[in-house]
Amino acid sequence: MSDLKIQHKIQPGLYQGDKKTRAGQKNFGDVIKQAIKQVNDMEIQADQSIEQLLKGEAGVHETMMAVQKADISLRLLLQVRNKVMDAYREIMRMQF
Repeated sequence: MSDLKIQHKIQPGLYQGDKKTRAGQKNFGDVIKQAIKQVNDMEIQADQSIEQLLKGEAGVHETMMAVQKADISLRLLLQVRNKVMDAYREIMRMQF
């Protein structure tokens, strides 16, 4: 067992601290902003579909599908937010 060694080689350039991320990588904030924008777009499409239904330009099925997509995406976003907040609270409770 004495010959068992743990070696960890740190590759230069992996940790950049406050520097911007490498090209092609998104940070967590950008991913969340994009998800919020997509949910907002679905809500707008659902509202437009309701208006078209009231004008007689769209069918009930298409309108209900747009409303349900918007509802499900909003619920998912809220659940992700809740999980992130729970993780943040848990980290803040840790003692180092």
